[in-house]
Amino acid sequence: LCGLAWSLETIVLFRLLQGVFGAAIVPLSQTFLLDINPKERHGQAMAIWGAGIMLGPILGPTLGGWLTENFNWRWVFFINLPVGILAFLGMAAYLPVVAKRVRGFDFFGFAMLSLGVGALQLLLDRGGEVDWFNSAEIWIELALSLTGFWVFIIHTVTAEHPFIDPKIFLDRNFVTGLGFIFVMGVLILASMSLLPPMLANIFGYPTVTIGVVLGPRGIGTMISMLVVGRIMHRFDARILVAIGFLLTAQSLYTMASFTPQMDNWLILTSGVIQGLGMGMVFVPLSTVAFATLDARYRTDATSLFSLVRNLGSSIGVSVVAALMVRNTQINHTELSAFINPYNPNLWAASPAAAA
Repeated sequence: LCGLAWSLETIVLFRLLQGVFGAAIVPLSQTFLLDINPKERHGQAMAIWGAGIMLGPILGPTLGGWLTENFNWRWVFFINLPVGILAFLGMAAYLPVVAKRVRGFDFFGFAMLSLGVGALQLLLDRGGEVDWFNSAEIWIELALSLTGFWVFIIHTVTAEHPFIDPKIFLDRNFVTGLGFIFVMGVLILASMSLLPPMLANIFGYPTVTIGVVLGPRGIGTMISMLVVGRIMHRFDARILVAIGFLLTAQSLYTMASFTPQMDNWLILTSGVIQGLGMGMVFVPLSTVAFATLDARYRTDATSLFSLVRNLGSSIGVSVVAALMVRNTQINHTELSAFINPYNPNLWAASPAAAA
């Protein structure tokens, strides 16, 4: 439907439907893998699963840019049809039948959580356009978000059958994993969101070249995940996570020194290092977070795990975008202060002075 959209309104509607029906795929697939694999193979299962989760957003822009330049933007959506059909046939043929866990649906809790998340997402998306808290709209969205989250928390604690069972928060490993996956969500997309516009607007790279330059990050992620999945049982997961964050920090430090005069090599190497770091964090973190959690809470836990990661990504992108706008305004103000008739450098560069 997105590929057939005929206006901005229709593509927004179709993308909304895509999110509604596709949001459950990630947490359910993670739950299914944890259920059908023995505990000693959870690390390898999360490595293979995580490779797909992490590689998609990284390699997708490369393929999307190539399709857009050589065919049409609609093919960015059409290309998913054969992949989806193959995935459906594969699941129907190979996935085992598991016992169903029947439970009621907490519509009120779901509505309050949706209100909190939706208002927060709208606040983050609209903040930069309306000057953040100088706008009444942002204050309204903040109030709605806080109200939704507050009512959801109270309802979760007091309801007999809440939308998310509060007992999952008694597991220390899971709660710690939520904190780290939130930080990881901030680091991944926040840094990646600025690279494509920088390469396009400042470096002048075409769309396909941007995808090729950013692609090695996915290679580093895939290698790291597959290796960590096999060796994780030999090392303390905390050490692997610490090394992963150090590698990510090193790549971010390198990215802070990017200039228009540098070559592609620095972008490629920093991307590979960041990919290696992300893989070393994601696999042990996803495994340890569910290691001691009761199997009956996995569906709720994986959904919350995915939600927190996405919230971290949204907050990270909004923060770096706001900082970029603010710093751009500061730089423009500082530069404009030198544009005056008393600046000898301007007179020296003028055509009259050259004559």
